[in-house]
Amino acid sequence: MSASAQAGIRLVVPGDPEWPGRLEALEVPGGSRSHGLWVRGHGDLRNLCLRSVAIVGARAATAYGEHVAAGLAYDLAARAVVVVSGGAYGIDGAAHRAAHAVGGTVVVLACGLDVDYPRGHAGLFADVARTGVLVSERPVGATPRAPDFLVRNRLIAALTPGTVVVEAGRRSGALNTASHAMEMHRALMAVPGPVTSAMSVGCHALLRDWRAGCVTCAEDVLAQVTPLGDDPPRPGPFRVAADLDPETARVLEAVPRTGAGTATIAARCGATLEEAMRSLGLLAAAGHVERCTSGWRLPR
Repeated sequence: MSASAQAGIRLVVPGDPEWPGRLEALEVPGGSRSHGLWVRGHGDLRNLCLRSVAIVGARAATAYGEHVAAGLAYDLAARAVVVVSGGAYGIDGAAHRAAHAVGGTVVVLACGLDVDYPRGHAGLFADVARTGVLVSERPVGATPRAPDFLVRNRLIAALTPGTVVVEAGRRSGALNTASHAMEMHRALMAVPGPVTSAMSVGCHALLRDWRAGCVTCAEDVLAQVTPLGDDPPRPGPFRVAADLDPETARVLEAVPRTGAGTATIAARCGATLEEAMRSLGLLAAAGHVERCTSGWRLPR
């Protein structure tokens, strides 16, 4: 545990305030539940995943695939949607870098959080830790084994309400993530590509055989994951909704424009940490607050 603390890594287990509620999908009979997650970074894992989308795809991505992944991730992050992916080269890396340029992102790894894999993403992982988080079920010092990537994929699918596959070959690991998303009844989406590209075969199979939603932009993705009757946050000046419950309204009043951590906001409004986290999640989903390096702030 001391090695983890020295590396700035914490252990989050079921029942902790930071534990994502969506991981209950792994508790079904026959499922592979998670007993704990190692987390590195200044972001709050639960809050980051409240309004999130997974973007996955081929490591050997084409220029087209990386361009589309980066555009989707950037536009989603600009709409207060956190991008979750696996930290690999190709589509994952393009999505993480674009989302990080706007806000936080979540990197789900198949190794210990003190092990930079792939090594070429060491700088990216260090940058992500400043505003987002890196997550793994593997302990400190653990190097990745082939089966660990498939186990990791179920976490990517479970943490989010929807998964977008940007590029995937016929035997791509991204299709494994897609299968987990379907099993958990999460929104499954795919980006169409050139019919001449081997990296589009998997996506076209998802569209044709798996009935995945066809998406080409952030608006398409939001339409797939936004519950009926809930509109995504609208750009523009800050506006208080008249139908906020009293507890959530008190939390909103305690959020400064300069930003503050969840615990500070909870203390200001007299709420418990769990109550503040719940209200901040609802407020973020409605576009009334946004994440920042210090925690939460009113939208600029």
